[in-house]
Amino acid sequence: MFAKDKTMENAMTKMMKAARLHAFGGPEVLRYEDAPRPVIGPGDVLVRVHAAGINPPDLYLRDGYRTMPPEWRPNPKFPIIIGTDVSGVVAAMADDVTGFAVADPVFSMVRFPEDLMKGSDAYAEFVRVAATELAHKPAAIDHAHAAAAPMSLLTAWQFLIELGHAAPNPFQPFPHEPVPLAGKTVVVNGAGGGVGHLLVQLARWQGARVIAVGSGRNAALMRDFGVERFVDYTKHAAEDVIRDADLVVDAVGGANMERFLGVLKPGGALFLVNPVGFAGHDAARARGVTVSSTQVRSNGPQLAEAGRLLDDGTVRIVVDSHFRLAKAGEAHARVARGGIQGKIVLTVA
Repeated sequence: MFAKDKTMENAMTKMMKAARLHAFGGPEVLRYEDAPRPVIGPGDVLVRVHAAGINPPDLYLRDGYRTMPPEWRPNPKFPIIIGTDVSGVVAAMADDVTGFAVADPVFSMVRFPEDLMKGSDAYAEFVRVAATELAHKPAAIDHAHAAAAPMSLLTAWQFLIELGHAAPNPFQPFPHEPVPLAGKTVVVNGAGGGVGHLLVQLARWQGARVIAVGSGRNAALMRDFGVERFVDYTKHAAEDVIRDADLVVDAVGGANMERFLGVLKPGGALFLVNPVGFAGHDAARARGVTVSSTQVRSNGPQLAEAGRLLDDGTVRIVVDSHFRLAKAGEAHARVARGGIQGKIVLTVA
Protein backbone atom coordinates (compact mmCIF):
# COMPACT_ATOMS: atom_id res chain seq x y z
CA MET A 1 0.00 0.00 0.00
CA PHE A 2 2.88 2.39 0.77
CA ALA A 3 4.16 2.40 -2.82
CA LYS A 4 0.65 2.90 -4.22
CA ASP A 5 -0.12 5.69 -1.71
CA LYS A 6 3.12 7.50 -2.61
CA THR A 7 2.33 7.06 -6.30
CA MET A 8 -1.06 8.71 -5.82
CA GLU A 9 0.51 11.54 -3.81
CA ASN A 10 3.14 12.26 -6.48
CA ALA A 11 0.57 11.93 -9.27
CA MET A 12 -1.29 14.85 -7.73
CA THR A 13 1.78 17.03 -7.28
CA LYS A 14 3.57 15.92 -10.50
CA MET A 15 6.79 16.49 -8.58
CA MET A 16 9.39 14.26 -6.94
CA LYS A 17 12.73 14.47 -5.18
CA ALA A 18 15.92 13.96 -7.17
CA ALA A 19 19.65 14.57 -7.01
CA ARG A 20 20.28 16.95 -9.92
CA LEU A 21 23.15 18.77 -11.59
CA HIS A 22 22.96 22.45 -12.53
CA ALA A 23 26.60 22.45 -13.61
CA PHE A 24 29.45 19.96 -13.98
CA GLY A 25 31.98 19.60 -11.18
CA GLY A 26 32.86 17.67 -8.04
CA PRO A 27 30.53 15.71 -5.75
CA GLU A 28 29.28 18.95 -4.20
CA VAL A 29 27.37 19.89 -7.39
CA LEU A 30 24.76 17.18 -6.76
CA ARG A 31 21.69 18.96 -5.35
CA TYR A 32 18.84 17.13 -3.64
CA GLU A 33 15.73 19.06 -4.66
CA ASP A 34 12.28 19.00 -6.22
CA ALA A 35 12.08 17.99 -9.86
CA PRO A 36 9.27 17.28 -12.34
CA ARG A 37 8.13 13.68 -12.31
CA PRO A 38 8.82 11.95 -15.66
CA VAL A 39 6.02 11.41 -18.15
CA ILE A 40 5.82 8.03 -19.86
CA GLY A 41 5.07 7.37 -23.52
CA PRO A 42 4.38 4.28 -25.62
CA GLY A 43 6.43 1.27 -24.52
CA ASP A 44 7.38 2.92 -21.22
CA VAL A 45 7.05 1.96 -17.58
CA LEU A 46 7.14 4.44 -14.70
CA VAL A 47 9.19 2.97 -11.85
CA ARG A 48 8.97 4.14 -8.25
CA VAL A 49 12.65 3.91 -7.32
CA HIS A 50 13.63 2.22 -4.07
CA ALA A 51 17.39 2.23 -4.68
CA ALA A 52 19.87 3.39 -7.31
CA GLY A 53 23.33 2.00 -7.97
CA ILE A 54 26.40 4.18 -8.58
CA ASN A 55 28.62 3.41 -11.58
CA PRO A 56 31.74 5.03 -13.08
CA PRO A 57 29.83 6.71 -15.95
CA ASP A 58 27.80 8.59 -13.31
CA LEU A 59 31.01 10.16 -12.01
CA TYR A 60 32.35 10.90 -15.49
CA LEU A 61 29.14 12.70 -16.49
CA ARG A 62 28.92 14.60 -13.20
CA ASP A 63 32.46 15.82 -13.91
CA GLY A 64 31.59 16.76 -17.51
CA TYR A 65 33.94 14.16 -19.00
CA ARG A 66 36.67 16.79 -18.62
CA THR A 67 39.42 14.27 -19.44
CA MET A 68 37.99 13.97 -22.96
CA PRO A 69 38.80 16.36 -25.84
CA PRO A 70 36.55 19.44 -25.65
CA GLU A 71 34.68 18.54 -28.83
CA TRP A 72 33.62 15.20 -27.29
CA ARG A 73 32.37 16.57 -23.98
CA PRO A 74 28.64 16.64 -23.22
CA ASN A 75 26.60 19.79 -23.62
CA PRO A 76 23.27 18.92 -22.01
CA LYS A 77 20.48 21.23 -21.02
CA PHE A 78 20.67 21.68 -17.25
CA PRO A 79 19.39 20.66 -14.79
CA ILE A 80 19.99 16.97 -15.42
CA ILE A 81 19.58 13.80 -13.38
CA ILE A 82 22.38 11.26 -13.71
CA GLY A 83 22.47 7.53 -12.94
CA THR A 84 21.37 4.41 -14.80
CA ASP A 85 20.80 1.57 -12.33
CA VAL A 86 17.55 1.26 -10.40
CA SER A 87 15.43 -1.17 -8.45
CA GLY A 88 11.88 -0.35 -7.46
CA VAL A 89 8.25 -1.08 -8.22
CA VAL A 90 6.04 -0.42 -11.23
CA ALA A 91 3.97 2.71 -10.59
CA ALA A 92 2.33 2.99 -14.01
CA MET A 93 2.83 1.81 -17.57
CA ALA A 94 1.73 2.55 -21.11
CA ASP A 95 -1.23 0.67 -22.53
CA ASP A 96 0.98 -1.22 -24.98
CA VAL A 97 3.26 -2.69 -22.30
CA THR A 98 2.85 -6.37 -21.46
CA GLY A 99 4.60 -8.66 -19.01
CA PHE A 100 4.51 -6.25 -16.08
CA ALA A 101 1.85 -5.05 -13.66
CA VAL A 102 1.53 -2.16 -11.22
CA ALA A 103 3.39 -2.91 -7.97
CA ASP A 104 5.70 -5.49 -9.60
CA PRO A 105 9.23 -5.27 -8.18
CA VAL A 106 11.60 -4.56 -11.08
CA PHE A 107 15.18 -3.52 -11.84
CA SER A 108 16.93 -2.01 -14.84
CA MET A 109 19.88 -0.28 -16.43
CA VAL A 110 18.13 2.71 -17.96
CA ARG A 111 18.86 4.04 -21.49
CA PHE A 112 22.55 3.18 -21.63
CA PRO A 113 24.49 4.17 -23.66
CA GLU A 114 21.61 6.05 -25.35
CA ASP A 115 21.62 8.78 -22.67
CA LEU A 116 25.31 8.46 -21.79
CA MET A 117 25.98 12.18 -22.25
CA LYS A 118 22.77 13.64 -20.84
CA GLY A 119 21.84 11.39 -17.90
CA SER A 120 19.37 8.53 -17.57
CA ASP A 121 17.51 10.02 -14.57
CA ALA A 122 18.06 7.23 -12.04
CA TYR A 123 18.94 9.41 -9.01
CA ALA A 124 15.29 10.19 -8.37
CA GLU A 125 12.07 8.95 -6.77
CA PHE A 126 10.62 8.04 -10.18
CA VAL A 127 12.22 7.09 -13.48
CA ARG A 128 10.88 6.37 -16.97
CA VAL A 129 12.11 3.01 -18.30
CA ALA A 130 11.49 1.34 -21.64
CA ALA A 131 9.81 -2.01 -20.99
CA THR A 132 12.49 -3.66 -23.16
CA GLU A 133 15.13 -2.56 -20.62
CA LEU A 134 13.20 -3.78 -17.57
CA ALA A 135 13.26 -7.10 -15.72
CA HIS A 136 11.48 -8.47 -12.68
CA LYS A 137 13.63 -8.09 -9.58
CA PRO A 138 15.04 -11.36 -8.25
CA ALA A 139 12.89 -12.24 -5.25
CA ALA A 140 15.84 -13.50 -3.22
CA ILE A 141 17.57 -10.11 -2.99
CA ASP A 142 16.48 -6.72 -1.69
CA HIS A 143 16.20 -3.52 -3.68
CA ALA A 144 19.63 -2.26 -2.62
CA HIS A 145 21.39 -5.35 -3.97
CA ALA A 146 19.23 -5.37 -7.10
CA ALA A 147 20.09 -1.71 -7.79
CA ALA A 148 23.78 -2.55 -7.45
CA ALA A 149 23.54 -5.19 -10.16
CA PRO A 150 22.41 -3.99 -13.61
CA MET A 151 25.38 -2.23 -15.23
CA SER A 152 28.02 -4.42 -13.61
CA LEU A 153 26.11 -7.64 -14.20
CA LEU A 154 25.27 -6.81 -17.82
CA THR A 155 28.89 -5.78 -18.44
CA ALA A 156 30.17 -9.11 -17.10
CA TRP A 157 27.45 -11.00 -18.99
CA GLN A 158 28.07 -9.29 -22.34
CA PHE A 159 31.84 -9.78 -22.04
CA LEU A 160 31.77 -13.42 -20.92
CA ILE A 161 28.43 -15.04 -21.80
CA GLU A 162 26.52 -13.37 -24.64
CA LEU A 163 26.89 -10.00 -26.35
CA GLY A 164 23.18 -9.96 -27.11
CA HIS A 165 23.02 -7.14 -29.68
CA ALA A 166 24.28 -6.14 -33.12
CA ALA A 167 25.00 -2.46 -32.44
CA PRO A 168 28.29 -1.08 -33.78
CA ASN A 169 31.21 -1.44 -31.40
CA PRO A 170 32.62 2.02 -30.51
CA PHE A 171 35.98 0.54 -29.48
CA GLN A 172 36.87 -1.65 -32.46
CA PRO A 173 35.73 -2.43 -36.02
CA PHE A 174 34.53 -5.95 -35.18
CA PRO A 175 31.92 -7.21 -32.69
CA HIS A 176 33.09 -8.57 -29.38
CA GLU A 177 32.73 -12.34 -29.05
CA PRO A 178 32.84 -14.22 -25.72
CA VAL A 179 35.09 -17.29 -25.68
CA PRO A 180 34.39 -20.78 -24.23
CA LEU A 181 35.40 -20.87 -20.57
CA ALA A 182 34.89 -24.47 -19.42
CA GLY A 183 38.21 -25.89 -18.25
CA LYS A 184 40.07 -22.68 -19.11
CA THR A 185 42.24 -20.52 -16.87
CA VAL A 186 40.78 -17.02 -16.54
CA VAL A 187 42.51 -14.09 -14.84
CA VAL A 188 40.32 -11.25 -13.56
CA ASN A 189 42.13 -8.02 -12.75
CA GLY A 190 40.18 -5.77 -10.37
CA ALA A 191 38.39 -8.80 -8.95
CA GLY A 192 37.01 -6.97 -5.91
CA GLY A 193 35.31 -4.19 -7.87
CA GLY A 194 31.75 -3.83 -9.06
CA VAL A 195 32.31 -5.55 -12.40
CA GLY A 196 35.26 -7.67 -11.29
CA HIS A 197 33.51 -9.63 -8.55
CA LEU A 198 30.78 -10.58 -11.04
CA LEU A 199 33.29 -11.57 -13.73
CA VAL A 200 34.86 -13.93 -11.20
CA GLN A 201 31.54 -15.57 -10.37
CA LEU A 202 30.32 -15.89 -13.96
CA ALA A 203 33.63 -17.41 -15.05
CA ARG A 204 33.41 -19.93 -12.20
CA TRP A 205 29.79 -20.70 -13.16
CA GLN A 206 30.98 -21.44 -16.68
CA GLY A 207 33.53 -23.93 -15.39
CA ALA A 208 36.72 -21.87 -15.55
CA ARG A 209 39.64 -21.95 -13.17
CA VAL A 210 39.84 -18.36 -11.93
CA ILE A 211 42.87 -16.40 -10.78
CA ALA A 212 41.70 -13.21 -9.08
CA VAL A 213 43.88 -10.09 -8.86
CA GLY A 214 42.99 -7.45 -6.29
CA SER A 215 43.98 -5.80 -3.04
CA GLY A 216 44.54 -7.97 0.02
CA ARG A 217 41.24 -6.96 1.60
CA ASN A 218 39.47 -8.98 -1.11
CA ALA A 219 41.28 -12.27 -0.42
CA ALA A 220 38.60 -13.74 1.85
CA LEU A 221 35.80 -12.76 -0.53
CA MET A 222 37.61 -14.39 -3.44
CA ARG A 223 38.05 -17.60 -1.44
CA ASP A 224 34.30 -17.55 -0.82
CA PHE A 225 33.81 -17.32 -4.58
CA GLY A 226 35.99 -20.40 -5.12
CA VAL A 227 38.89 -18.88 -7.01
CA GLU A 228 41.85 -21.16 -7.60
CA ARG A 229 44.38 -18.47 -6.72
CA PHE A 230 44.39 -14.93 -5.39
CA VAL A 231 47.13 -12.43 -6.23
CA ASP A 232 47.47 -9.36 -4.02
CA TYR A 233 48.71 -6.72 -6.45
CA THR A 234 50.13 -4.65 -3.59
CA LYS A 235 52.63 -7.46 -2.99
CA HIS A 236 53.09 -9.08 -6.41
CA ALA A 237 52.70 -7.80 -9.95
CA ALA A 238 50.32 -10.13 -11.77
CA GLU A 239 52.54 -10.23 -14.85
CA ASP A 240 55.44 -11.52 -12.72
CA VAL A 241 53.62 -14.42 -11.09
CA ILE A 242 50.98 -15.63 -13.59
CA ARG A 243 51.64 -17.54 -16.81
CA ASP A 244 49.74 -19.57 -19.41
CA ALA A 245 46.28 -18.13 -18.87
CA ASP A 246 43.69 -18.61 -21.60
CA LEU A 247 41.88 -15.35 -20.92
CA VAL A 248 42.63 -12.17 -19.00
CA VAL A 249 39.76 -9.78 -18.27
CA ASP A 250 41.05 -6.41 -17.10
CA ALA A 251 38.26 -4.61 -15.24
CA VAL A 252 40.57 -1.76 -14.15
CA GLY A 253 42.09 -0.18 -17.26
CA GLY A 254 44.52 2.71 -17.08
CA ALA A 255 48.25 2.67 -17.75
CA ASN A 256 50.20 -0.35 -18.99
CA MET A 257 47.38 -2.75 -19.81
CA GLU A 258 49.89 -4.28 -22.24
CA ARG A 259 51.56 -6.04 -19.32
CA PHE A 260 48.87 -8.73 -19.39
CA LEU A 261 49.97 -9.98 -22.81
CA GLY A 262 52.81 -11.87 -21.13
CA VAL A 263 50.37 -13.62 -18.82
CA LEU A 264 48.60 -15.30 -21.73
CA LYS A 265 49.24 -18.41 -23.76
CA PRO A 266 49.79 -17.83 -27.48
CA GLY A 267 46.33 -17.77 -28.98
CA GLY A 268 44.73 -16.51 -25.76
CA ALA A 269 42.46 -13.51 -25.33
CA LEU A 270 42.65 -10.20 -23.48
CA PHE A 271 39.30 -8.54 -22.75
CA LEU A 272 39.47 -4.87 -21.74
CA VAL A 273 36.50 -3.41 -19.89
CA ASN A 274 38.01 0.05 -20.37
CA PRO A 275 40.29 -0.16 -23.41
CA VAL A 276 41.12 3.54 -23.74
CA GLY A 277 44.90 3.92 -23.86
CA PHE A 278 45.77 0.31 -24.74
CA ALA A 279 48.84 0.39 -27.01
CA GLY A 280 49.69 -3.28 -27.39
CA HIS A 281 47.83 -4.29 -30.54
CA ASP A 282 50.99 -5.01 -32.53
CA ALA A 283 52.48 -7.09 -29.73
CA ALA A 284 49.18 -8.94 -29.36
CA ARG A 285 49.07 -9.84 -33.05
CA ALA A 286 52.65 -11.10 -32.82
CA ARG A 287 51.62 -13.46 -30.01
CA GLY A 288 48.36 -14.49 -31.65
CA VAL A 289 46.38 -12.89 -28.79
CA THR A 290 42.88 -11.56 -29.45
CA VAL A 291 42.28 -8.18 -27.82
CA SER A 292 38.63 -7.23 -27.54
CA SER A 293 36.24 -4.87 -25.80
CA THR A 294 32.64 -3.74 -25.99
CA GLN A 295 30.30 -1.17 -24.52
CA VAL A 296 27.57 -2.50 -22.26
CA ARG A 297 24.03 -1.89 -23.50
CA SER A 298 20.67 -1.96 -21.71
CA ASN A 299 18.90 -5.27 -22.22
CA GLY A 300 15.90 -6.37 -20.17
CA PRO A 301 15.78 -10.01 -21.31
CA GLN A 302 19.49 -10.48 -20.57
CA LEU A 303 19.04 -8.89 -17.17
CA ALA A 304 16.17 -11.28 -16.45
CA GLU A 305 18.32 -14.25 -17.50
CA ALA A 306 21.29 -13.16 -15.39
CA GLY A 307 18.91 -12.31 -12.55
CA ARG A 308 18.01 -15.98 -12.18
CA LEU A 309 21.58 -16.55 -10.98
CA LEU A 310 21.00 -13.91 -8.29
CA ASP A 311 17.77 -15.62 -7.32
CA ASP A 312 19.28 -19.07 -6.86
CA GLY A 313 22.46 -17.82 -5.17
CA THR A 314 24.84 -18.83 -7.96
CA VAL A 315 25.96 -15.20 -8.20
CA ARG A 316 26.11 -12.77 -5.29
CA ILE A 317 26.13 -8.97 -5.42
CA VAL A 318 28.46 -7.31 -2.91
CA VAL A 319 27.39 -3.88 -1.59
CA ASP A 320 30.16 -1.79 -0.10
CA SER A 321 27.97 0.88 1.52
CA HIS A 322 24.63 2.68 1.40
CA PHE A 323 23.79 6.42 1.28
CA ARG A 324 20.45 8.16 1.21
CA LEU A 325 19.60 9.86 -2.08
CA ALA A 326 19.88 13.21 -0.30
CA LYS A 327 23.54 12.35 0.37
CA ALA A 328 24.41 11.51 -3.25
CA GLY A 329 27.33 13.96 -3.14
CA GLU A 330 28.79 12.15 -0.14
CA ALA A 331 28.39 8.84 -1.96
CA HIS A 332 30.33 10.19 -4.94
CA ALA A 333 33.04 11.45 -2.61
CA ARG A 334 33.25 7.95 -1.12
CA VAL A 335 33.75 6.49 -4.59
CA ALA A 336 36.54 8.97 -5.27
CA ARG A 337 38.43 7.79 -2.18
CA GLY A 338 38.67 4.28 -3.68
CA GLY A 339 39.15 1.01 -1.85
CA ILE A 340 35.59 -0.10 -2.61
CA GLN A 341 34.52 -3.74 -2.44
CA GLY A 342 31.56 -4.28 -4.72
CA LYS A 343 29.14 -1.39 -5.26
CA ILE A 344 27.81 1.74 -3.54
CA VAL A 345 24.05 2.20 -3.48
CA LEU A 346 21.71 5.16 -2.96
CA THR A 347 18.57 4.30 -1.00
CA VAL A 348 15.52 6.23 -2.17
CA ALA A 349 12.31 4.72 -0.74
